[in-house]
Amino acid sequence: MLQRNTLPPEIKVVAETLENAGFEAYLVGGCVRDILLGKQPKDWDFTTDAHPEQIQELFPESFCNNDYGTVGIKHEEPSDPTLHVVEVTPYRSEGIYSDARRPDSVTFGVSLDADLARRDFTVNAIAYRVTHEHLVDHYDGVADLKAKRLKTVGDPNERFAEDALRMMRAVRLATELDFVIDSETMQAIYANNGQLQRISIERVASEFIRLIDSPTPMQGIIWLEKLGLLQHIIPELRESIGCEQGGIHAYDVFEHLLRTLQAAADKRYSTEMRLAALFHDIAKPATRRTGGKTKKYTFFGHEVVGAKMTKRILERLRLQRELVEQVVTLVRWHMFFADPDEITLSAVRRTITRVGEKNIENLLNLRVCDRIGTGRPKEQPFRFRKYKAMVDQARRDPVSVKMLATNGDRIMEITGEKPGKKLGYILHALLEEVLVDPRKNTVEYLEQRVHELVDMPEEKLKALAEAGRDKQAEAEEKALKAIAREHKVG
Repeated sequence: MLQRNTLPPEIKVVAETLENAGFEAYLVGGCVRDILLGKQPKDWDFTTDAHPEQIQELFPESFCNNDYGTVGIKHEEPSDPTLHVVEVTPYRSEGIYSDARRPDSVTFGVSLDADLARRDFTVNAIAYRVTHEHLVDHYDGVADLKAKRLKTVGDPNERFAEDALRMMRAVRLATELDFVIDSETMQAIYANNGQLQRISIERVASEFIRLIDSPTPMQGIIWLEKLGLLQHIIPELRESIGCEQGGIHAYDVFEHLLRTLQAAADKRYSTEMRLAALFHDIAKPATRRTGGKTKKYTFFGHEVVGAKMTKRILERLRLQRELVEQVVTLVRWHMFFADPDEITLSAVRRTITRVGEKNIENLLNLRVCDRIGTGRPKEQPFRFRKYKAMVDQARRDPVSVKMLATNGDRIMEITGEKPGKKLGYILHALLEEVLVDPRKNTVEYLEQRVHELVDMPEEKLKALAEAGRDKQAEAEEKALKAIAREHKVG
């Protein structure tokens, strides 16, 4: 049972302040649910019969900035460093939901019972009166918590008609809490899944990312597919269902992607790593062809096409640009460590330059998750040790302009060159040479080479500076054209 003395002091202060002023005050929603589950709440929410202006009169350090009358109460020195704002929302009832997301009207000052009746799931409709240590549970939410079951308050079809995002929230919560979804609730999600298209992609994406960041994202994606929601979020993933791979793979592409994602989650990797795990082979269905005598299938260029597909998907979800770029980079280069016998130190150095030091570690880790996702034994230790050794050795060599034995100031000093594009071209032309042969990274060699480069026409100098990038772009263009001719994809 939830006890008052286990709550942060700030929570008791808010409750006592409201009740001493003659109002009711109940903790409600996710914070009550989490405490009953033995978890630390991330957010604290009160509901009360006080109106927004009355709440703000009691708490000068507060703000109200939404249509639901929610007042945020700041705490400058909370005893719990995670506790910064306590939200207090008036009891309310809601009008019709003409957009399947937000009520057309909100009425304050109703009863606690009416307020709880409008909530989404029974486990979120438990209220706790702090000052009296009294639990209010009209919808058997405590029993559902004990049964690890998620079900709606009242008719699920009505709840999802009011707010279609609740269907995504059901899957996300069940995934985060490791709960089952009540059969009637599941049936209603399946029957109403098309309504999800009425919700803004930003809100859908927010729930999707929380699912991805959960301990069991594989189960969450399976639920999205079974309940018909995945087709409205990332239909491209559904194309991998039943796409056989052969070779070392025990699963079709869809299950392989989910198992690779789960491996990343089990290792508690970042959101970027988890998304890269989910999308790394997204283009295999589009690029699959019969392999001939040695292989049942080949997937030539799937990492190139996959990077483009991943970029379109993540931009459609309107995720942050930095996150998108990192995931796309990992998808594009995830095949780099596929065969250590074909990797040269020069290639490793160039890859570090191309993807960045942080991503080279992530590529190694993604390779391990990819291997786990095949259903075969985990990454062979000797191969992974070889990968790591090559990366560690390559890191000791210059892989960026900053690691050259000369710099822009020195080049200007010995040549009289002014700051500008040409100076940048010289530095990158030097880097291209050093990436191939690190022994050239000496003051003597580079300064001798500088005198030769500075006299070159700018266009020729630019070609030298961008040689590596141009070769990469040319190779990718050829791969895409070949794939497009055979498979009619782009």
